[in-house]
Amino acid sequence: MQKLPIGIQHFENIRLNNYLYIDKTKQILNLIENGECYFLSRPRRFGKSLTLSTLEAMFKGKAELFKGLYAEDWVKEQSKHPSPAIKLDMSLLGDYTNKKELKSALIDYLGDIIDDYDLNIKLINNSGRLLVKIINELYKKNGSVVFLIDEYDKPITDNINNLEKAEEMRDTLRSFYSVLKGCSQLKFIMITGVSKFSKSGVFSCLNNLKDISMMEKYSDIVGYTQQELEDNFGDWIETNSQKMSLNREELLEKIKKYYDGFSFDGITRVYNPFSVLNFFDEGNFYNYWYDSATPSFLAKYLQSHKIKDQKEFIHKKVYINFTNSKEIENTSVESFLYQAGYLTISEKKGNMIILDYPNEEVSISMTQLILDNFYKITDYMGLGYELWEATKNADIKKIVDIFNEALKPIPYDDYPNRGEFWYRSLFMMLLYATRLLSFPEPHTFDGRPDILIPYDDCIIILEFKFAENEKEVDKKRAEGQDQVKRYADSYANFKKKIITAVFVADDEKRQIVM
Repeated sequence: MQKLPIGIQHFENIRLNNYLYIDKTKQILNLIENGECYFLSRPRRFGKSLTLSTLEAMFKGKAELFKGLYAEDWVKEQSKHPSPAIKLDMSLLGDYTNKKELKSALIDYLGDIIDDYDLNIKLINNSGRLLVKIINELYKKNGSVVFLIDEYDKPITDNINNLEKAEEMRDTLRSFYSVLKGCSQLKFIMITGVSKFSKSGVFSCLNNLKDISMMEKYSDIVGYTQQELEDNFGDWIETNSQKMSLNREELLEKIKKYYDGFSFDGITRVYNPFSVLNFFDEGNFYNYWYDSATPSFLAKYLQSHKIKDQKEFIHKKVYINFTNSKEIENTSVESFLYQAGYLTISEKKGNMIILDYPNEEVSISMTQLILDNFYKITDYMGLGYELWEATKNADIKKIVDIFNEALKPIPYDDYPNRGEFWYRSLFMMLLYATRLLSFPEPHTFDGRPDILIPYDDCIIILEFKFAENEKEVDKKRAEGQDQVKRYADSYANFKKKIITAVFVADDEKRQIVM
């Protein structure tokens, strides 16, 4: 089996060292032959860097790297007249507290490019002018220049929770990038990043950039399609099928449910490459993408927008231009979560888009993000397993004990407006963490129970009630018991054992009582 290129984003490294490469050169060649200036937005760890690295190798005419690939003939011809390529990875610049530091880092970065190409250029204290000098010198020596920028927005997104600083970073980058428009020596430009919310600001003078982020014909330029997964990972599928005691179809269905579902046009579905590679390597369904370094700014961003329940974004309707905010401060939460990879396009309906979580990994990751950062429940995995065990055994008392343990570390002062919904939502998130099949407020002919958990042999119906103090507990319990009796009658025809329980949240004691 070919080695898996986990964390390797350099095309030449992958090809020279016999790592598995999913051939995307057909889509990339389509870019080259149909335009000159592109912008692509995709979530982190989705293959943007590898795409730019492949473009760099194609324009430089490194034909030996493309043997057997779709673009082999094109690159062979290009090798007769290779183009110089400047590739900037803004994620390598580090973190900066002010624009002076960012400007200095840009100049240092350009200095490295001068050394790499052995150019006779002296450093000056103006990154934009220095970039123009480099482009002009390369053009004189080698002809038209290719310019590639990876993670263009990282200095901005790193400061998304400090708008003043984010604007400062954006203004600095705008001054730097603005010189590109006047450079007739450039034959091809491609810029990638996570976000589009600052695209208008940063590239306001680059109005010839074609945004391909939501175009159908480029929807699979990064990520793996179902066909690519099955065609290229056959040996790994077979190995993990035997390891997990599943047949091929069963394993593929589980992989699809857990890691597929990302769509940037509402039609094509792709897998997250990072998660797929790690899954095949370890043979374990795990949240690799989330654990690979979830940006801390995302948790702070959700906190600042008071997002405490992931259900807010299930089947979320937005207008088709929902990502087109010109200013950072006007970006919607839905737009930000979509661009960060936590939401995807489920379907398009006219001028409306339906957003949803793409798969189990992301849904569970969102739960983890909220439990970790808002409710301070750090051992949710341990609690989740105990809750799964108790629920499977229909041990209601144990379920209550586990939930009360989860409630203990929560800083209640952070949630002054607690109520039935608050307790119920937190419990549902713990259920999400267990990956138990559960339904919030399913419809019946006699109302909607708060939570329903179905099993092959039984149905568990839970009703939540909120009591401000101990005096209200008995009254609330009686109300709930009357409701769950009616709900149980609604499921009598299922011929399963019906288990009901009323969870009364005694807010004064900060615990659930039955």
